[in-house]
Amino acid sequence: MTIPPPWPAALTIAGSDSGGGAGIQADLRTFAFHLVHGTCALTCVTAQNTLGVTRVDALPPEAVTAQIAAVTSDIGVQGVKTGMLLNQGIIQAVADALGLLPPATPIVVDPVMVSRTGAQLIDDDAIATLTRRLIPQAHILTPNRYEAQLLSGLEIATLSDMEAAARKIYHLGPQAVLVKGGGMADALRSTDVWFDGREVVVLEAEIVETRNTHGTGCTLSAAIAANLALGKEPLIAVRAAKDYVTNALKHALAIGQGQGPVGHFFPLLNK
Repeated sequence: MTIPPPWPAALTIAGSDSGGGAGIQADLRTFAFHLVHGTCALTCVTAQNTLGVTRVDALPPEAVTAQIAAVTSDIGVQGVKTGMLLNQGIIQAVADALGLLPPATPIVVDPVMVSRTGAQLIDDDAIATLTRRLIPQAHILTPNRYEAQLLSGLEIATLSDMEAAARKIYHLGPQAVLVKGGGMADALRSTDVWFDGREVVVLEAEIVETRNTHGTGCTLSAAIAANLALGKEPLIAVRAAKDYVTNALKHALAIGQGQGPVGHFFPLLNK
């Protein structure tokens, strides 16, 4: 008989950021500040800092599979998020591994394909595999503006465009879509659009003026996964995650010579 853990556990499947601002470093901190035990399956190792990425080394797909199996067969997880999967082989391995989890396990897919500046991060074959194999397994899919454009085939410049894209992406198979406004202009920068096949919900947040925004996408999807692991309903989990990210932006870290990270540990500042 398996005894449930005293705390929920969540799994991040993503890359390592040596600068500590995004990737599994951001995810594990986010899990911890939600009182969720964080586990990880590393997909790649990057050499990066606040100025950019200078090297990326992928792990073998078999190594990614082994990490997922080691965690899920022993600890078990109540929430999963995926981030940078880097190549077609890793995406296939992750899709296969997640297909073995209990169907009720919430999976948040952050489809890291295109940066917030519009630069494509993985090749076309990897994008096709992610779309065909992994996105249909997502309980919540969190594309940014440019990823939503790629997945929907629509140009996105307005709130109505975001809503139309969310509806179209939903037909790729996820249970819900959250089109993020981070790459949008003006007030839409902090506005996301939710669609779960039943209703469109526009989620607004306070705009925080800071250049130190590294890791916001990773942090949001990790916070959603953590809240789902805590048993919250999907839309409630998304709202709570947005609040966490807004506060982390208010306490962003002005470190390094470039774009610093959000301040994941802001809850400690009130103690």
